[in-house]
Amino acid sequence: MALEVMSPAGSLESVMAAVRGGADAVYFGAGDFNARRNAKNLTDEELATAMKYCRLRGVKTYITVNTLVTDRELLKAKALIEKLTVLGANALIVQDLGMARLIKSVSPDMPIHASTQMTVHNLAGVMAAHKMGFSRVVLSRELPLSEIAFICKNSPVEIEIFGHGALCMCYSGQCFLSAAIGGRSGNRGLCAQPCRMMYSYAGEKPGYPLSLKDLSVATYLKEIEKAGVHCIKIEGRMKRPEYTALVTKIYKDAVTFGKNPSKDDLYKLETLFSRDGFTNGYLEDKKGKHMFGVRGENDSREVRAIYKEAREIYESEPEPPVVGLTFDFTARSGEHMRLLAIDKDGNTYSAEGPVPEKALNRPTSREDVSSALHKTGGTVFFPTDVHIDLEEGLRIPASALNAMRRQCTEGLASGRRTPPRRVISDFQPGVRRLGHDGKPGYIYSFLKLEQITPEILDLHPDYVYLPLGEIHRNLDLISALCRKGVRFAAVMPRITFDREWAAILGRLRDIKKAGVGALVITNVGHPYLLESLGFELRGDFGLNVMNSQTIRELKNMGTASCTLSFEMTLPQIRDLSYLLPAELITYGRLPLMITENCMLSHLDGSGCPCDGGPVYISDKTGRSFPVYKEEFCRSTLYNSEPLWLADKQDDLRDLGPRWHRLNFTTENPKECLRVAVAYIEGSKSQPGKMTRGLYYRGVQ
Repeated sequence: MALEVMSPAGSLESVMAAVRGGADAVYFGAGDFNARRNAKNLTDEELATAMKYCRLRGVKTYITVNTLVTDRELLKAKALIEKLTVLGANALIVQDLGMARLIKSVSPDMPIHASTQMTVHNLAGVMAAHKMGFSRVVLSRELPLSEIAFICKNSPVEIEIFGHGALCMCYSGQCFLSAAIGGRSGNRGLCAQPCRMMYSYAGEKPGYPLSLKDLSVATYLKEIEKAGVHCIKIEGRMKRPEYTALVTKIYKDAVTFGKNPSKDDLYKLETLFSRDGFTNGYLEDKKGKHMFGVRGENDSREVRAIYKEAREIYESEPEPPVVGLTFDFTARSGEHMRLLAIDKDGNTYSAEGPVPEKALNRPTSREDVSSALHKTGGTVFFPTDVHIDLEEGLRIPASALNAMRRQCTEGLASGRRTPPRRVISDFQPGVRRLGHDGKPGYIYSFLKLEQITPEILDLHPDYVYLPLGEIHRNLDLISALCRKGVRFAAVMPRITFDREWAAILGRLRDIKKAGVGALVITNVGHPYLLESLGFELRGDFGLNVMNSQTIRELKNMGTASCTLSFEMTLPQIRDLSYLLPAELITYGRLPLMITENCMLSHLDGSGCPCDGGPVYISDKTGRSFPVYKEEFCRSTLYNSEPLWLADKQDDLRDLGPRWHRLNFTTENPKECLRVAVAYIEGSKSQPGKMTRGLYYRGVQ
């Protein structure tokens, strides 16, 4: 099966541009639950028009409902799902596990695709998505081709990857930088792209350590198809129709003819839009400073010329036919003529004509009939085969043949425009389950073992969290503390490629023997892979829990607890139905990004987080963001100020979470102890620099 080319559309004109460019599928947003809420998106009337337009031409429509939703938004989301079901969307693209659950309840026959915002980056994540009912998974952009091929070979569902367009520095679905800085959440569709701003390091000249070049796999399409990828996605729902048309045509032609785009085509792609050109660093498994770039100024005359060429793709008339069909014509003496049309998708329509007369002079020939049936201009159809059963000596008026042909093409067109019938079921959120109403317990989360002292352990936290690697490096001491009753939980790496699992599983066996009984899981693949190992599985913030349906799904996956999203407000937290005991992060520098590429190695004199940490980058306001090394040389960027809620105990009372989690990052042991005591005692004092996070102001 040929590689599916999927194109973006932020407007009805872009939908038409994508289709005329040759797209096999188009994706666009509808309503308030898509990751490009500041794109134009389509009105209800345009949505219906776009669906009919695409269905007639055999182009699939995938609708993005890929943002996190709160409990108060579920009924509005339900109404949108019902609308998209009636209109006949081919699939919905989803990030939120609760939204996926809602869709399966409301429209059980509707296919759902796991958005790249779900951060699925290994086979375990794909298998988990399959178990939850997803029929396709969009993998993280950071995966090399070898990892993609391994996943495709073993996947029970279709695999889609991004092939062209912007690259985020952070793994999609794990970026909170825009929300923390300006209250505009990428997980809610309103990212302000602070990664494209300038940052400095250690007094050096400011640069762009978070801005990657755009992606373009145009010269790798044969390898991608061979790897087993089902669909290649073009990014750019906020771009102009000209962009959509030209990029789509270049990619579709390359797939159709099995050869790389020409140098001229590649030049057009780069000139049309890029950031210092393109990169395939992730696909080639070659990270580094060559992957970074910013948007430059292109020659406006060249861009205008390319735009003019692109407009001709979707404005030229007549529209080229795209749907093949077969005609079966029968004409016999004394019987009504019949014409049966069958399109490439198996749809049929038949028309009946008058009884033919005996020819007085020249009888109608097979060539006459064939010529008339081939006149499908002005429609989307073209005959691929014409079967003619014609008795000799008959006279058949051309007007009758034309009328029958028109009836068939119009009938087929009407049928193709008609959306499929799907069941719509009622959605019941269930009885609300109240959360913990007593005094919450405490969880202390550390990055380093040396932050832990006997004095802080004497405060008797319910759990102590440490990264898996840190526990494994200190097994003897951890084992001794476990024997004394300290309940350790190993924080799993948020990102783990399949080639890295063997090392991780070996460490897990070792820490289990040392007495560690719990794991803090950070992506959807963890429960699927780890449920048989006998650990208690505790859901972390990376799972993006923002509604009760997500909590219900995590419970079904076997998790013992969950951590609530720190993008929620206190009232939204209070709304939740607590089907699992929950954690709320109430102190610490919040993790705002996790990156596959080193954000510092390409800045002059900076070194690398792998050499130790933290290191800091600063924005134009002077705020300094610490960067720490993660497993396998990934990096996490933390907020410039710590979250502080020790003096807000009244506001936190009876919210529902069972635990408050204190996240210690840059603090020394004395500072860790001082913070823990302040929270236990409900200190009214405040540190010099702090933030209330998003619990009060919320996100857009």
